[in-house]
Amino acid sequence: MTIYFYKIWQPYGCFSNFSPHGIIMQDIYWSTVEHYYQAQKFVGTSDAMSIPLIHSAQTPELAAALGRDTTRQVRLDWEDVKIQVMREAVLKKFLTHIDIREILLTTGDKLIVENSPTDYFWGCGINKTGHNHLGKILMSVREEIRNLPSLSVVSD
Repeated sequence: MTIYFYKIWQPYGCFSNFSPHGIIMQDIYWSTVEHYYQAQKFVGTSDAMSIPLIHSAQTPELAAALGRDTTRQVRLDWEDVKIQVMREAVLKKFLTHIDIREILLTTGDKLIVENSPTDYFWGCGINKTGHNHLGKILMSVREEIRNLPSLSVVSD
């Protein structure tokens, strides 16, 4: 069985980057993984002033819109680092929040797919031919968490 997720109110919605599970990255609290991810596009660029705007965005949808603004210059290495940036944030999310970590672990070895009808990079796209990089990250994080010797140092 494949586990499909997309919207936060649907089953497995906690797998979405828009889910309300904050993370602390580089000593800064981010409301969602989406906030953090979008802000990282501008680190070290002439548009770094966008980072506080994204950080303080009221919703992950607004953070995403700000991060996707094509009038802003993203960092030159973005295509090379974006998957790693996402993986680090997703791992932090599931290490931080015990409740959703348990949900992830209960998926066993099932395939996890972001069922986005429009995203063929992070999701599967409408015709299910996308790369599903977010699903792959979730499965990789699931495996990494399973192999950790102890989770006693993390808290919710």
